[in-house]
Amino acid sequence: MFKEFELSFAFEETPDQEKAIQDVLEDMQQQYPMDRLVCGDVGFGKTEVAMRAAMKAVLDKKQVVVLVPTTVLALQHYHSFKKRFENFPVNVDFISRFKTAKEKTQVLKKVTEGKVDILIGTHAVLSDKLEFHDLGLLVIDEEHRFGVAHKEKLKVLKTGVDVLTMTATPIPRTLQLSFLGIRDLSLIQTAPPRRQAIKTYIIKDDDLTLKSAIEKELARGGQIYYVHNRVHDIEEHEIYLKKLVPKARISVTHGQMNERELEKRINDFYDHKSDILLATTIIESGIDIPNANTMIIDRADTYGLAQLHQLRGRIGRSDRKAYAYFMVPGTRLISETAQRRLQALQTYAEMGSGFALASSDMEIRGAGDILGGEQSGHIESIGLEFYMDLLQEAIQDIRGEQKVSVKNIEIQAPFSAYIPNNYINDHALRLKYYKRLSNANEATRLEDIISEITDAFGLTPRELEALYSILRSRVTIQPLGIRLVKIAGSNIHLYFDQEILNHNHQLRDKMLNFFMNKPKLYKLNPDTSVTCLFKESITHHMLWEFSKHIAGQMGVC
Repeated sequence: MFKEFELSFAFEETPDQEKAIQDVLEDMQQQYPMDRLVCGDVGFGKTEVAMRAAMKAVLDKKQVVVLVPTTVLALQHYHSFKKRFENFPVNVDFISRFKTAKEKTQVLKKVTEGKVDILIGTHAVLSDKLEFHDLGLLVIDEEHRFGVAHKEKLKVLKTGVDVLTMTATPIPRTLQLSFLGIRDLSLIQTAPPRRQAIKTYIIKDDDLTLKSAIEKELARGGQIYYVHNRVHDIEEHEIYLKKLVPKARISVTHGQMNERELEKRINDFYDHKSDILLATTIIESGIDIPNANTMIIDRADTYGLAQLHQLRGRIGRSDRKAYAYFMVPGTRLISETAQRRLQALQTYAEMGSGFALASSDMEIRGAGDILGGEQSGHIESIGLEFYMDLLQEAIQDIRGEQKVSVKNIEIQAPFSAYIPNNYINDHALRLKYYKRLSNANEATRLEDIISEITDAFGLTPRELEALYSILRSRVTIQPLGIRLVKIAGSNIHLYFDQEILNHNHQLRDKMLNFFMNKPKLYKLNPDTSVTCLFKESITHHMLWEFSKHIAGQMGVC
């Protein structure tokens, strides 16, 4: 029956999607509970991964709960699951504020009796009244929309249960858990066929730009989302838009509306009975209208990174070019954090960029305390990178894994070696590349970063070429137990890490034989250092060639 369910999928799985499904199904068959994060952009096929997992759980006579952040998304998921499972003996139901109190009570009763296989719901599924007959799988969709209090409740709910978390932009804490290996991660980065990247603009709040953006979309028969996240003056904003574009039909939606009216207005927009949907962030998840391909977000500087990416994901869901306009106040300054967020969104506008955005979000916000409710934890006092290293060591200790310690070799050289300011103007970007180059402990990784810099900024200046030679030399002689390289005039002095050589007798003997056999070139000093004698002043090219030569002689290059 599972094979039949797989074959009934209306589309062809992308390679990433297939891999994610495989990972999830394998995890579900392990003896310990699954905790996997599936990260993929809006419309990249995460829901199908959840459906396959749900089918597997139901066939093993377990119940499934799908937790979603909004009533609109609960309704859409309910319709999607109902349609997908219609030819199979699976009972799907949902619980949200679209249901009356009587209907809710009936659903809760059915769940307790085991008559509902898959339950889709908002925060209502975290209610103490809800008792499952035999829960086996918990699917959390868009987890960044749930607060810390909800997550504490989830911890109780998910004890001993398989957990599948789906998101386009994981929150820093989740991303950190995945990087550390506490949580498994599957990435879906293959875009569906014919999908195009969304053109993203950051614009100052002015009538002319706004009018032209709206009229441009209306002229090609499309529709527009206009996001204004303040309910108290949303009607005033409607009057303003009517004056600006008199011929446009405008529909207003927000979370404080009556459920039936809200559903009706969204359906009207879907049926093209209105041109502009003026809404709060209620449309962030679960709305899929291929004809709406322009989005305008008012006061974009007040939103979070994941939220803006999610909103932008509502458009560009067809083969038409889509446009997102992030409006910022024209008269006042916006905060530095807001600037960095908007800049990241403009930089990562291509398909499947949610993961890159989440990584940027982690850099901007920090990663939070992995155990408990605090959002900053100890990271504030010691810095993210050091905290991650300490945590990684502790996890390796608990797992009984061997610690791999990479000691950075210090190279003291008389020549200038740095990234010139006029080569990479942006101070933050320059620091980022310094960090990446410094952390590259493998030759292939280092060469990849060097190629990336050359592609982006062009011909390499002399000072940067020298820096590359030093970094290449450092990576090459890493396995030789050298702790310090000093260049002075026409000599290179090598200082060894005695701890490493005392543990590795074979390497020590090899080194001694090599240096002692060539007394004209190498001089052994009383402090166990070695002086390498050259006929001319050492250049960065000579350092690099010398490093390759020694590593080659020791059989590590």
